Amino acid sequence: MSDRDTVIELVKRLPSNLSLREILREIEFIAAVKEGLSEIDQGKGVSIESIEQMIEAWTTK
Repeated sequence: MSDRDTVIELVKRLPSNLSLREILREIEFIAAVKEGLSEIDQGKGVSIESIEQMIEAWTTK
């Protein structure tokens, strides 16, 4: 699905009373998710083990 089609489908599913700013936030969220998934597909992701170590370091201080 193209980015344009993704936005069209998103807007169709959103409540009709959202402001333009709220719609923009939804589009930005979807764009960030798609970008993250693309990075994972390219092998640029962070392993679960690395995340667990980071969280453990944050919570044991």
